[in-house]
Amino acid sequence: MPFIVAGIFAVTYFGMALGRIPGLRIDRTGIAVVAAVAVVATGAVSERQALAAIDGETLIVLFAMMVVSAQFGAAGVYDDCARRIVALGRTPTVLLAGVVSVAGGLSTVLANDVVVFAMTPVLCAGLGEQGRDPRPFLIALAAASNAGSAATPIGNPQNILIGRAGDLGFLEFVQTCGPPALIALVIVFVIVRLVWHKHFTAPLSQPLGAPSGEQIPLDTWQTGKGCLALVAVVAVFLMPLETGFGMLCVAAVLLLSRRLASRDMLSAVDWHLLLLFAGLFVVTAATTATGLSARALDTLTYFVDDPTAVPVLAPVLLLLSNLVGNVPTVILLLELLPGLGTADLHAIAVLSTFAGNLLLVGSLANLIVAERAAWCGVHVGFASFARSGVPIALSSMAVAILWFA
Repeated sequence: MPFIVAGIFAVTYFGMALGRIPGLRIDRTGIAVVAAVAVVATGAVSERQALAAIDGETLIVLFAMMVVSAQFGAAGVYDDCARRIVALGRTPTVLLAGVVSVAGGLSTVLANDVVVFAMTPVLCAGLGEQGRDPRPFLIALAAASNAGSAATPIGNPQNILIGRAGDLGFLEFVQTCGPPALIALVIVFVIVRLVWHKHFTAPLSQPLGAPSGEQIPLDTWQTGKGCLALVAVVAVFLMPLETGFGMLCVAAVLLLSRRLASRDMLSAVDWHLLLLFAGLFVVTAATTATGLSARALDTLTYFVDDPTAVPVLAPVLLLLSNLVGNVPTVILLLELLPGLGTADLHAIAVLSTFAGNLLLVGSLANLIVAERAAWCGVHVGFASFARSGVPIALSSMAVAILWFA
């Protein structure tokens, strides 16, 4: 039995690394779901144990944050921010600063994937009309959204998972993780400006016509409603309430609208990511039940005295996050290293997020920017992203290592 489960586990994370299974049209979410069914079928865990392994409260918090992000998207906030950045950025350096600060700021309290999804086409259209090369600004958009999201326990999916796993306080999380995230935003600005310096000093080219799709006008009423929802979210985390139920109440209130259809709001929820979480929860629980996680931990401690030390965690997170993704990596580490302290969890949250800036495949936000830019006729390639991403990730992680160590 342990060998079968070990095989399923290996195939699952191999598929996470490739993003598919060769010969099959199945993505990471499909792999996680099939693997969860397979471990139940082998008897490694029962159906009841599989359901118990799924952290429902984490999924509820993640779902609610997606609904809050959808509220701002439907209100036209992301589109309006992108338009204002382009309009007010009279020089490319000021424009870059605007992209980094807005993307990083929004991603601290909203899902960074939604932020870049909405802002990318608007930036492409506006910059194309000005005759500027959008690539450095789009890379800054992706990197800043990743860096900014590390500051809070609601900035990205892996932080939500870590916050729930360790029952981390909101203010303590911000006080600990906010400073390195802020420094990382400065690093993003400086490195993109240095790496792409020729593009910032070159004269403007002829205006390019880039399709931006239908841009949503700013709705101040719906924006105000979203801001009140964010205040309620923070209050839920600060007050002694049941976090899952409190977050669900916030989402439910947002769905009660005369202007925004609930179907449209719910269509913005990343159901694939929620299923990915659920499937990986079951697979890792089965691995633990067979004793494989304990054996792996014993093997690791044989070679490394303290596997939770930041200098050890950093290269592991950098490698795994760019192979299998941030979310699968965090789920694996939380299962492999039980009893992590608050300081360890804070470090994992920041380091796993910063690691996503290394390569184009390092985070979902990077891929979303590349795909949305391609739809607008702008090619953000692997090499062009790595030119900025590698120094950004390594510099940011070095700062984080010094901060936590």
